[in-house]
Amino acid sequence: MHIREIISVAIDALRANKLRAGLTSLGVIIGSASIVLVVTVALTSRKYVLSQIEAVGSNIMWVELVRSSDRAEPLSYEITLADMNAVKSDIRGVVETAGIRELPMEVVVGGAAVPVNLIGVTEGYQAIRRLVILRGRYFDSVDMEMRSKFCLISEHLAQRVYGVENPVGRDLRLGELTFTVIGVFRERVSTFGQSEIHDDSVIIPFTLMKYYTGTDVVRTLYVQTVTHEDVDRVQRELAQFLHARHPANAVYDVQTLSAIVDVARKISLALTILLIVIAAIALLISGIGIMNIMLVTVTERTHEIGIRKAIGAARREILYQFLVESFFISGGGAVIGILVGIAVPVVVQYFWLPPNLRVPISNLSVVIAFVVSCSTGLLFGYLPASRAANLQPVESLRYE
Repeated sequence: MHIREIISVAIDALRANKLRAGLTSLGVIIGSASIVLVVTVALTSRKYVLSQIEAVGSNIMWVELVRSSDRAEPLSYEITLADMNAVKSDIRGVVETAGIRELPMEVVVGGAAVPVNLIGVTEGYQAIRRLVILRGRYFDSVDMEMRSKFCLISEHLAQRVYGVENPVGRDLRLGELTFTVIGVFRERVSTFGQSEIHDDSVIIPFTLMKYYTGTDVVRTLYVQTVTHEDVDRVQRELAQFLHARHPANAVYDVQTLSAIVDVARKISLALTILLIVIAAIALLISGIGIMNIMLVTVTERTHEIGIRKAIGAARREILYQFLVESFFISGGGAVIGILVGIAVPVVVQYFWLPPNLRVPISNLSVVIAFVVSCSTGLLFGYLPASRAANLQPVESLRYE
C-alpha cells in the first residue's frame, strides 16, 4: 500500500470516531500547552526581575555595620562621612556614594500619633536611588550646605496628612521638630518596606540630621559603580577598605542586588521544574489514553484488519496505519496545545500587563512541545499498532 493510502485510511478511521479522537488528544493539548507556557513564564519572570533590578540600579551596593543584639557597638566601628568620601576617592570604579541615617519619629494625624521614618541623606542619595519626585523638588547643594529645615515626604504620608491638598510649602511637625515640605516622592521601583523607604517616610538633609544628633555616623552606605561588571571587584575591595580603616573586630555586611538575582533565578527554576513535571504528567496520562483507545480500536476493527490482510495488506502497512492514527491524534493535539500556549500570553499581554513588559515566546519551546507530544503518541501507539499488525487473517475474519 502506498503511503498516501495509509494516511487516507487513517484519516477516514479518525473521522468515523471524531469525538473519541478529540477526547483522546485532550491530554496532549494540555501537555503541549503547558510546555510552551512553562518556558514563557520562566522567561517572563526572569525578564521582569531584571527590569526591576535595572530600574533600581544593577550597579549599586550597600554596606552596614553588623550589630550585636546584646551590646552596643563602639563608636569607632561606625561608618562615617569620612569613610564615605574616602570610598569614592580611593576605590577605583566607584562613581558615586551616599550615606543615610534613620530616626523613628511620630506625626500627629487626626489626633493620633503615626510612626514616621525620618531619613537623613547625603548629596549623592538621589543620584543612586533615583526617587521619583511627584510634586515640588529635591534638595539642592545649598539646602545640604545650609542645613535647611526642608523635607520631602512619601506619597502615602502626603495623602495621609494633607489629603487632596498640595503639601508643598506646608509645615510638617515631627515631635519637637518642624520642617517645610518642598517635595513629594515615591520609589522608582517599590521595595515593599525592605529598604529605608517605608510608606510613611520623611527625607531631610544629612547635614541637618548631623546637627540634631551631634554625630556624622552613617547607618547605611550606598556605593554606585561605573558598570555592572565592576560590582564584584568593588564589593571585595570595599569590605577590605572598611576593615583597614576600623578595628579588626568590626564586621561589615556588603550586599548587592546579585543576591536578589540569584534568588529570582532559583524561584524561576523551581517554578519551571514544577510546571514541567505537571506537563510531563499530562503527557504521560495522554499517552496512556492514546494506548488504551487504540487498543479498543484494534479490538473493534479486528474484522476489518482480517479483510485487509486477506486481500494482501502487509504487516508493516497495518503497523504504519495505526501509528499514523496515533501520530495524528498526538500531532493534532500538539498543534492545538501550542496555539493555546501562545494565545494565553498574548491575551494576558493585551489585557493585563503593562505596555513596557513584553512576554517572550520561545521558538524552541514550540519545537520541543511538538516533538515531545508526537513522540509520546508514537511511543504509546506502538503497542496497539504492533498488536493489530500481528493479528492472523483467519482468526480476524472469524471475530465478531
